[in-house]
Amino acid sequence: MGDTGTTWPAFEAAEPELAAAVRERFGQYTHHALATVRKDGSPRLSGIEADFRFGELWLGMMPNSRKALDLLRDPRFALLANPGSGTGMGGGDVRVSGRAVEITDPETVDRYAADAGAPLPFHLFRVEPTEVVRIRVDGEELVLSTWAPGRPARTIRRGNDDSPPRGES
Repeated sequence: MGDTGTTWPAFEAAEPELAAAVRERFGQYTHHALATVRKDGSPRLSGIEADFRFGELWLGMMPNSRKALDLLRDPRFALLANPGSGTGMGGGDVRVSGRAVEITDPETVDRYAADAGAPLPFHLFRVEPTEVVRIRVDGEELVLSTWAPGRPARTIRRGNDDSPPRGES
């Protein structure tokens, strides 16, 4: 997988069903988990409130927080939807990986702050996905749907045995 991302609207237009499932899954909870790359190259895992506004997926962070500084230095990230309580996973395990692009345009930041009720100042990043993954259980099978820019989503099913996975698309 390369670092070439796309926009959330482009992903949504290419794969509306998967995009809707991802949006729904993120919408079930406010807090999620964000992985960034520390200065020394090791991973950092942080809590975050990620949300969809104005047709985009956004990450907002306190000024000069460690995760914001990580993204300013290296924009690569992975965002995992809150798995919820228990083992049901509320519709599956969802992850978006990509690049976080800081938005500094005052008009956009003010519009976001007003709509989200977020106190200024803060860092605002727009997500450019490079991979979207949803894993869910369907009966006795694990169903993995994955997408990356430039190719259609693929779905793979696998049972709880040693049979090889089966591709649907």
